[in-house]
Amino acid sequence: MDVKSNQPSPVLTDPAPLTKPRLGVSCNLVPCSTTASYTSGIPTGHYLGISRKKHWPNNIENVYPNGWLDAMKASSPTHRNHATKDESSEQDAAFRLWEACVAFPSALGSFKVITNSARGKRILLFLDYDGTLSPIVDNPDFAFILDGMRPVIHEAAKLFATAIISGRRRDQVYKFVGLSELYYAGSHGMDIMVPVNDSSNVCCGKVDQASRGGQGNELNIFQPANEFSSMIDEVFNSLVESTKGIDGIKIENNKFCVSVHYRCVKEEKWDAVSQHVQIVLQRYPRLRLTHGRKVMEVRPKIKWDKGKAVEFFIETLGLANCHDVFPIYIGDDRTDEDAFKVLKERNEGIGILVSEVPKETSASYTLKDPSEVKSFLECLIKWRKSENLGI
Repeated sequence: MDVKSNQPSPVLTDPAPLTKPRLGVSCNLVPCSTTASYTSGIPTGHYLGISRKKHWPNNIENVYPNGWLDAMKASSPTHRNHATKDESSEQDAAFRLWEACVAFPSALGSFKVITNSARGKRILLFLDYDGTLSPIVDNPDFAFILDGMRPVIHEAAKLFATAIISGRRRDQVYKFVGLSELYYAGSHGMDIMVPVNDSSNVCCGKVDQASRGGQGNELNIFQPANEFSSMIDEVFNSLVESTKGIDGIKIENNKFCVSVHYRCVKEEKWDAVSQHVQIVLQRYPRLRLTHGRKVMEVRPKIKWDKGKAVEFFIETLGLANCHDVFPIYIGDDRTDEDAFKVLKERNEGIGILVSEVPKETSASYTLKDPSEVKSFLECLIKWRKSENLGI
């Protein structure tokens, strides 16, 4: 996963064998064994082979406004808080049926299966933010972390290397979480921050810049989309200006991507939103569009996403060639599917989808909402502590 510095845009190559952690991040774990034969321990049937009925566009020049409108609707199911009583009952029934399927078991109900697979392995914890650690809200500026979640994550970070991987600006999600001992990746993994525990081991060529955190601790920053920063600023300013007559729209500059939130926009205005985005994007062929939960996101056309960020963190910790690693990725959005797929392809760990409604996924387990995420993390902490004590 090296980045060739002589290219105008990052070009990913196969990673070279590592003899020390990338970015100088030392791991407080015993040296790994690279000779062990790793098996996930998860029954094959727990993974879902997906044949998608909808093909989500990668090339915006091949997409017309109606196609974008269909994508907006498909990625925006009725939220439980806004559903009628009948709709909520139907959602509950559909969710129970979906969850009962062997391909989508509850991570809480299957906790013993998960811990049996994780026993004796080093757990790495990767967490999305919105919809995972915080409830989905109408205004993204008020997506505060769930009550009681922060101390749980703080406790988890004492036991597992823990990273937050979000589509938000890295500094923004850092403020929401408020824990300096974690790793953070903003802009869907395009803006990564790791603390420097041993500056003598920093690997040259892997760090874009060094800075200091709010408490004076030294940090390394890796930004594979750094050259797109000014372009993203231009798109942000253009969209703010062109959509200012649409009530309820919220445009966010997330440093290396622009998020167009239409959660509070009347549905009859969604087509206007998509057309404004299309008009702006026509001027930027190096950018692409992706869809999330009532949000469209303008991103650089580079081979980097949340899945690549997961691989980067595993490499950073010096664990890329280890066979005793058990990554757990918990997320709720379409962009988290890239991370689920990476874990599935590596045959390591598990992906957990957070969703109140049935949906196609490459995750192996499900949780219903952030409160269930909190319960799962509490169970994981309790289990690991008992394992460490030999109980």
